[in-house]
Amino acid sequence: MLRRVPAADPSALRPAGSTRGSHAPRIDGRAAPATRAPGRRLTGVPFAGIGGVRANGENRSMSFVSNPPRNSELALSTQDYSDDPITDRETDLYRGEYVRSFVGKWDELIDWDARAGSEGQFFIDVLRARGKRSVLDVACGTGFHSVRLTEAGFDVTSADGSAAMLSQAFENGRSRGLILKTVQADWRWLNRHIQGKYDAIICLGNSFTHLFEEKDRRRALAEFYAALKHNGVLVLDQRNYDAIIDHGFKTGHRYYYCGEQVVAAPDHVDEGLCRMRYEFPDNSSFTLNMFPLRKNYTRRLLLEAGFERVRTYGDFHETYQDSEPDFFVHIAEKSALRSTRWGGMTTESSGPDVREITEDYYDSDDADNFYSTIWGGEDLHIGIYEGTRDIAEASVATIERMADTLGRLDAATRVLDIGAGYGGAARHLARRFGCEVRCLNISETQNDTNRAKTRQQKLTHLVSVVHGAFEDIPEPDASFDVVWSQDALLHSDQRRKVLEEVFRVLKPGGEFVFTDPMQADDCPPDVLQPVHDRLGLTSLGSFRFYGEAARQVGFEIADQVDLTGHLSSHYARVAEELRAHHDSLADRVSREYMDRMLVGLDHWVKAADAGHLAWGIQLLRKPG
Repeated sequence: MLRRVPAADPSALRPAGSTRGSHAPRIDGRAAPATRAPGRRLTGVPFAGIGGVRANGENRSMSFVSNPPRNSELALSTQDYSDDPITDRETDLYRGEYVRSFVGKWDELIDWDARAGSEGQFFIDVLRARGKRSVLDVACGTGFHSVRLTEAGFDVTSADGSAAMLSQAFENGRSRGLILKTVQADWRWLNRHIQGKYDAIICLGNSFTHLFEEKDRRRALAEFYAALKHNGVLVLDQRNYDAIIDHGFKTGHRYYYCGEQVVAAPDHVDEGLCRMRYEFPDNSSFTLNMFPLRKNYTRRLLLEAGFERVRTYGDFHETYQDSEPDFFVHIAEKSALRSTRWGGMTTESSGPDVREITEDYYDSDDADNFYSTIWGGEDLHIGIYEGTRDIAEASVATIERMADTLGRLDAATRVLDIGAGYGGAARHLARRFGCEVRCLNISETQNDTNRAKTRQQKLTHLVSVVHGAFEDIPEPDASFDVVWSQDALLHSDQRRKVLEEVFRVLKPGGEFVFTDPMQADDCPPDVLQPVHDRLGLTSLGSFRFYGEAARQVGFEIADQVDLTGHLSSHYARVAEELRAHHDSLADRVSREYMDRMLVGLDHWVKAADAGHLAWGIQLLRKPG
């Protein structure tokens, strides 16, 4: 909660944490150097917070001290390097680089308005989608993201290792009517300077590259991990140093450094140093020495630090060629208790929770890259192959056929898509009918892609996304006209419970239209285990099961259309495409995954051809 405080000279404040200019990290908040001799490390004593108050992740309060001692870092005006700056490769070096004269120009490089326009709601969506509220911005720089997130309603603590950056962040916040809660902190000893734990930590603006020693990187990540709640998330970005080292520097300044009048380019690049130079319109020039982190190295460090899942975006896009982005954004999720995620529900079986298996499978990089590439990019559902062999076209044909079965779809219709995947069906319905569509999906990786595609197609006013399980739909009773689902219910071992939840959220007279890969009504026992194994399933539904269960729940059976022939055609086409692109996909999808997938797809095709599987469109109606 923000409190207004009396106006104060920002140079008298003791700011916070790790720097990025608006974005370049400041990690070592322990000291306040007066001068720096060439080649010597800056040293000093730890301190933190405005008026010496420590930041608290649970109950963040702030007091103001009328005359705190001046931070001597704020007196530095000239960047301090040794006689041979290419040899200056120390973690603490940044403190002599972010001097007041440079920091005062940093916002020219960032261009807040252009930056806000280029990144859009990306970070806000990532945090809101995961239900996060308390955020520690450990590299707040001049405050760009601290201000944006605070204005969006998050409870933000702004940290940085550079006093100059913190001072500027505080002033930037104050000029916008905000009092930022700031704390100067060295990442390697972060938890000395904060109290409590946070829902999320953001480390943006290429800040992590100020750590030159691997031991410092590992120590900082361990501190980040410890400062997060059990289900917390770390969002960390970096320049695309792989492209700079391997192919040379080029940038369109499309997303991060948006100032049109500022030139940013490297003076020197090798495997251990990227020395960037920033030239401003008044002919002033400043430099930063940074360690050129390679993308996969950073991902490995995050996983080895204990983060359960790491998802990497290129310039805010889920799909990219490694040489294209200027920046990578890593979203690292800490381990979470599944009983908390799924509301303490238990499964009917004594084995593993199928929801855990499903979420982990679709959140994996292999699965996500496979489905987004081979399946057509918009969705991952079974297509109707009438007059086409194209997977994407066949998928759209399924959506069209399902929509045509419904009694009404128009701008007044509210639709809930359960198991929405990448959201292709939701966007199609929103575009064609102008209806509002709510997407419920268990994979946060797919949800992030769904949100990104929805933003790109300018449909955010109609399509929204929520993370959750369809056994416990987080929506009020009688709130939707239509519930929609494609090839998702097979992942539940509580299918009757799903039908009960759908019945609950439908308005009287509402309709549930869905497809689902099923076993044939007369399928012999024990012949489908290879089919189950591909997706970690315990069973499949059937036309008979859904008809009987729907009646028991209270539905009327409006239609059950058998389209099983397309099931075999679809999986055969997917296998054909995977074989054709096997080698080109090898840099994004492991060969082990692709080989297992080909075996699994073959089992599905053979089972369908043998008459053991079924698929089609089913329409249920709630009386009223």
